[in-house]
Amino acid sequence: MHKKVSIGLIWLMIFVISLFGVYRFEKPKRVKLPLLRGEVVGSAPDFSSIIDISQRKEAFFNYLKPGVMYENSRVLQERVILKRIKKDFADDHLSSSNLAQAQWLASAYSVELNQGNVDIAWLQEMFRRVDVIPQALVLTQAANESAWGTSRFAREANNYFGQWCYSWGCGLVPLERSAGAFHEVAKFDSVQDSIHGYFMNVNRNEAYRELRDIRFQLRKKKVNPASDKSAQAMSNRLLKYSERGEAYVQDLQAMMSVNQKYWNNN
Repeated sequence: MHKKVSIGLIWLMIFVISLFGVYRFEKPKRVKLPLLRGEVVGSAPDFSSIIDISQRKEAFFNYLKPGVMYENSRVLQERVILKRIKKDFADDHLSSSNLAQAQWLASAYSVELNQGNVDIAWLQEMFRRVDVIPQALVLTQAANESAWGTSRFAREANNYFGQWCYSWGCGLVPLERSAGAFHEVAKFDSVQDSIHGYFMNVNRNEAYRELRDIRFQLRKKKVNPASDKSAQAMSNRLLKYSERGEAYVQDLQAMMSVNQKYWNNN
């Protein structure tokens, strides 16, 4: 009797396997991410009330540095995810989780997947875009574009980087906007949103492709892309950030040289 039952169970198992196949449960791989450093910045102080120039500079940089560090930490987390996707792609073992993360990154950085799939070209372009921006460069552009946090756009729109937008009512209308121009200076809900917007602008905009190429080459040469040296090199490709072109770049480089003590001594 027991023998007949056992044989019956065996045939039942064979039937189920032939019908549905062997199901193998795979636990998703845990991706170890670096801890997010820095912190989201709060409301800005009234920088115009700080009369002493040196104290104003120190207050300005100390206010923004945690937010810049936070954005760079976020980007480094995304690079860890990208490296995992690259490894699993090379091993021909892309999972549905890999693909979902790739789709999310593709959307965030405006790099379409090839018919919904990861390929070498996509990975190469993503590694050029998903990378840190030196704090020296970020802080200096913020100081330049916002007049050390005192400009109308910094105070009324939380815009520290002069980002534009192109739909009616999206921001503040520049007082000296050229006739026929329709851009506005973008308005952000917070200063942190402005920092994030700057990062995504530099890392996605076609105007700054050469900057990203320089950063990519620096990494290949084992040069830290977050260093002050890298900031100087990358700034050379910000000619299109301002209508002033070369003069703008020269101003940034001079400001970085003069003010580096404010971010390197803390």
